Amino acid sequence: MYLPSLVLSLVALVNCSDWCYNGCANTPSSWKNLPESSCGKKHQSPINIVTRSVVTDHLLPNFTFVNFSSENTIKSITNNGHTVQCTLVENEVEVSGGGLNGTYSVVQFHFHWGDKDYHQGSEHSIDGYRYQMEMHIVSVKKGLSVDEATTQADGFAVFGFFINATEDGVLSGPWYTLTANLTNITGSVFDFEQNNTFSIDDLIGNVDRTRFYRYYGSLTTPNCSEAVVWTIFQEPIQVPKELTHLFSTKVELINTYRPTEDLNGRQVTASPATPLPPAHSWCYNYHCDHDPSQWFLLPESHCDGKSQSPININTRSVMPDNSLNSFTFTNFDNKQAIKYIANTGHSVECVLKDDLVEVSGGGLKHIYSTVQFHFHWGTEVQNSPGSEHTVDSNRYPMEMHIVSKRKNLTLDEALKTSDGLAVLGFFIETQPTSSPSDQTAWKKLTQYFSAIRNIRSQVEVKEDISINDLLGKVNRNSYYRYSGSLTTPLCKEAVVWTIFQETIKVDGNLMTMFPKYTGFHNVYRPIQPLNARTVYTTRSASCISAPVLLYPLLVCFCAHFW
Repeated sequence: MYLPSLVLSLVALVNCSDWCYNGCANTPSSWKNLPESSCGKKHQSPINIVTRSVVTDHLLPNFTFVNFSSENTIKSITNNGHTVQCTLVENEVEVSGGGLNGTYSVVQFHFHWGDKDYHQGSEHSIDGYRYQMEMHIVSVKKGLSVDEATTQADGFAVFGFFINATEDGVLSGPWYTLTANLTNITGSVFDFEQNNTFSIDDLIGNVDRTRFYRYYGSLTTPNCSEAVVWTIFQEPIQVPKELTHLFSTKVELINTYRPTEDLNGRQVTASPATPLPPAHSWCYNYHCDHDPSQWFLLPESHCDGKSQSPININTRSVMPDNSLNSFTFTNFDNKQAIKYIANTGHSVECVLKDDLVEVSGGGLKHIYSTVQFHFHWGTEVQNSPGSEHTVDSNRYPMEMHIVSKRKNLTLDEALKTSDGLAVLGFFIETQPTSSPSDQTAWKKLTQYFSAIRNIRSQVEVKEDISINDLLGKVNRNSYYRYSGSLTTPLCKEAVVWTIFQETIKVDGNLMTMFPKYTGFHNVYRPIQPLNARTVYTTRSASCISAPVLLYPLLVCFCAHFW
C-alpha cells in the first residue's frame, strides 16, 4: 500500500530507488534493514486472513462514501516506479462509518499485481488464496497532519479490494479506459491527466461493501509505519483477464506485492453481513464439536468401521509373507517434486507435482501415484509421543505418511476401492548425538514453517528437497503390511498400509518446529482395534528361517535387537 505523492514528500520515507520488490538489493526480506524502517515490527501488513479464525464484530456498521460516484475527482495517473497510482483531487472524496473512528479524506488509489505469466499478485490472501490483483484506496484521517497520522494506529484507513481475472467480460467501460492509459505512462514517473470519464464507484462495480474484514496493520511499503486501519472487502471486483494482464505487460513492473506477514496475536474481525465458515467440524484435542471419539457421528463417516487405522503392531503376532518384496520408488530422488507446503488445520502437508512421483512393487498389485506426504506429532517437549501407529504399544515421537493413489483411478474412485490408496508410514525419532545424520533436507523443509502459521496457508517450495533426502538411509526392505483406513475423517477403508520398521532420525530442535509454528499438539488418532485382520511382515523384518512352530519365540528374540 502506497502513500500518495504528497505524503511521500512530507514524511522522510526511504527514497524510491532504495527499495524494490525484485531486481535490486533491498527486496522485501531486507526492508527491515533500511534506515528508520518499521518493516520488522510485529503488526505488519499484508496478512493472510484465515476465515475460521475471524470473529464477527457487530460494531462494524455500513460505510458512508462521499463523492465515490463523481467522475471529476481523479486528477492523474502515475507510474511512480513501484505501482500505478491514481491521485485524487484534494478534499473531495471522503469515507466514514464502518467502525472507523472519524472521517477520512481519500487521497489516492493504486494496484498490486503478479507477472506476465498470469500468476496471482494480490497482497492480502484469504485462507491462503491470492487473487490476481488488489486495489488499495488510501485515506488520511481528517484533522491530522501526515506526520501525526503516521504516529497513530488509525492515522490512515486503507480499503483493499481483491480483483479476480475473469475469462470473459466486456472489453469496454471504466477498466478499459483505465488500462488504455497504461502504455502512456510506461517507464515514466510523471502525471498523466485523465479525461474524467469514470469514478471510483465505476471501478468497484457491484461489490457488496457491507461485507468486509477489519484489522490493524501497517503500510505495505517502506517504511512500513504501523498506522493503518485496514478494511478488506470479501467480494472481489470482476475484471476481464485481458485487462488485468496489461498491468504486467504494459507497465515495466512485475510481482508488485509484499509477502504476507505474521499476524502475531492480532484479531481479524468481520462485519455482521460477512458470512464466515463454521468452526472446525473435527479435531484431535477436544476443542471442537467432534473429537476422535465422536468422528463416527460426522455425516457419511466410516470412522466406526471394522478395518480402521492406526493400529498397534504386535510383533509376536505378525505373519511373514514372501510376496512382500522390494519397492520401486520413481522420482523419490527428484529435488523439485514438492510443489508447496500447506497448513491444513490439522497437519503440515507437502503437496507434490502431478504425475511425477510413483511407487510400485513391495507386494502392491498396482502402480500408485504419490500425491502428498504429511506428519503426525506430539507436543513441543522433545521426544513426546506423537506417532499414529505403535509397535508393541510403543509410540514414537513422530510419523510421516506418504500418500499415493492408484494410477488408473481418480481420487473419488480410489476412496471407494479397498486398495485405492497406498500409504507408506515412517516413524521418526530424535537423532542420537553419537551418530548424527545429514539434516540439510529437514532444515530446508522446516524453514518454510514460519510462512504457514495460519490455517489454510501455503508456501511454494523453491529449495531443492527430495523425498529420498528426508528419508535418509532408512532400510526400506523391512516393513509391516496390513489393510486399513484413512486416519482422519471420513476414515474410508481404502488403504494398503506399509509401516517401515527402521526409524528416520531427525534433530530434536527441528521436530519441535512442527508444533511450535502450527500451534497443533498431539495430532494423532488413538489406536483402533485390529479385529479379524492380520498384519504381515517381510522376511527381513521377521528374521524367520525356522519352522512355523518356532515362530513366536524367534520373533520375540529378534525384536530385542531391532
